[in-house]
Amino acid sequence: MGHCCSKDISVVKDDTVAGESAAGIGGKPTAPLRLVGNGAVDVKRTPAHSFNSPCPSPYPQGSSPLPPGIAPSPARTPRSRVRWPFPPPSPAKPIMSSILKRRGSAKPKEGPIPEEGAGEGETQLDKSFGYAKNFSSKFELGKEVGRGHFGHTCWARGKKGELKGQTVAVKIISKAKMTTAIAIEDVRREVKILKALSVHKNLVKFHDACEDASNVYIIMELCEGGELLDRILSRGGRYREEDAKAIVVQILNVVAFCHLQGVVHRDLKPENFLFTTRDEDAPMKVIDFGLSDFIRTDQRLNDIVGSAYYVAPEVLHRSYNLEADVWSIGVITYILLCGSRPFWARTESGIFRSVLRADPNFDDLPWPAVSPEAKDFVKRLLNKDYRKRMTAAQALTHPWLRDENHAVPLDILVYKLVKSYVRVSPFKRAALKALSKALTEDELVYLRAQFRLLEPKNGRVSLENFKMALMRNATDAMKESRVADILNMMESLSFKKMDFEEFCAAAISPLQLEALQGWEKIATTGFEFFEQEGNRVTTVEELAREMNVGPAAYSAFNGWIRSSDGKLSFLGFTKFLHGSVSRPITRQQQHV
Repeated sequence: MGHCCSKDISVVKDDTVAGESAAGIGGKPTAPLRLVGNGAVDVKRTPAHSFNSPCPSPYPQGSSPLPPGIAPSPARTPRSRVRWPFPPPSPAKPIMSSILKRRGSAKPKEGPIPEEGAGEGETQLDKSFGYAKNFSSKFELGKEVGRGHFGHTCWARGKKGELKGQTVAVKIISKAKMTTAIAIEDVRREVKILKALSVHKNLVKFHDACEDASNVYIIMELCEGGELLDRILSRGGRYREEDAKAIVVQILNVVAFCHLQGVVHRDLKPENFLFTTRDEDAPMKVIDFGLSDFIRTDQRLNDIVGSAYYVAPEVLHRSYNLEADVWSIGVITYILLCGSRPFWARTESGIFRSVLRADPNFDDLPWPAVSPEAKDFVKRLLNKDYRKRMTAAQALTHPWLRDENHAVPLDILVYKLVKSYVRVSPFKRAALKALSKALTEDELVYLRAQFRLLEPKNGRVSLENFKMALMRNATDAMKESRVADILNMMESLSFKKMDFEEFCAAAISPLQLEALQGWEKIATTGFEFFEQEGNRVTTVEELAREMNVGPAAYSAFNGWIRSSDGKLSFLGFTKFLHGSVSRPITRQQQHV
């Protein structure tokens, strides 16, 4: 899609823009680089959701941040050595079919993955958006500063109204390229999201939307500082840890805000973060909501969109939620700290295989010089099991980023976990309370911050506290994604109040805790509390009811109950916490 602003833009008196190609909104591409004959670097810009033209490295030859003799990312990325009885199916084929269908350019006989609304002919599509039709009278267009698959972006100046004399970026989307109902809805939704969320300081500001018979015009603030990718390249391929922290904090803050509103971005990458000015400490803005979507708290999305190097494993499995954005932030952080991609291959299929099966390399240079806290941070974002990843709000309280001067945003995960807690049996609550007593100070920092955001009265919170905290952060996007519906499933809190101790029990995720290096100690200590206060005699039948399984699964409970006293064993305690009867709990899951 079009672009928001360029790198090295300078506004000059004749309404032209000096500099090179621009950063993009709605389809800003991954920037593969190749060396051309004269040694110059040719930057090929491909659409964000096309997964086209992967390259060996995001950095031009001769500018590697690694010492001489150290192989670049491809040679250092561990590869899966799983033996397949038959050649595995290419993950790229159905993905490319889905993407082509979304664009409206799939061949009828290819049999691509069907998507709702993709069968209409262009003549049947309503391309009237209801936007103002006076664009040419309000704005004077300058030079093009960026181009994407669905449109391009121009520098412009307001001729009248509130924006008179101001410079803006205008994204121009051709209606002729809107050949499916999905493409039309993507544009409509992008405008809704930008309009609702641009109140955040790290999100590009939306001014207006206009249309005529040929185009849709999205008017936004002009960011003149260039892309995050350009800043990485200008630093020789990587950031110092302290500088990387400043970047990651801004990314997490705006993504946590989007997630609270029920918006998943789906195309987070360095090209989609722009600096407002060329100053070294200029604030950063996220752009490109062309692939974003509204999502309900318990909904799973299944359409495959994004940029190949940054796509999460569960997106390739066609079942994902907000956690997919967190994975992309992990990839960005990895690149910031070492200058290489964590998952690399020469083909689309190879990239997807690497994402699904390979592990990021934390052994070669420069990783030995990177702090243990930074490495742990990245690993907890790049966990292939999305249930074990930190949320964006949690990540801001991680030891690597923790700063009392940084406000922690409200986390929608707390609502999801509390909703589940109030609906489980007293026995399960006793197990969660025992586990919460074993939490370390690092985990309690996040829980204290979330509890304070609920503004407890006399040290306790009720449903009204959860409701008011959500309403203080409400935007039109939250209404669209129906985030507040989750309060209806927390009704039992209307009749009780929760102190901090019980809040901790309600707001912890055993699966997230399992991803911690100290999980075994936490689980052991939690079991000791459970033995003293909550463990009781139980039967296989009772456990089956608790786990919502039938008699056919009784054999799975072997070892859960001690024969000596009929109470849960340590194995049973950990599996009971996870709500699982089919997988080991004390071993970190490696694949989705």
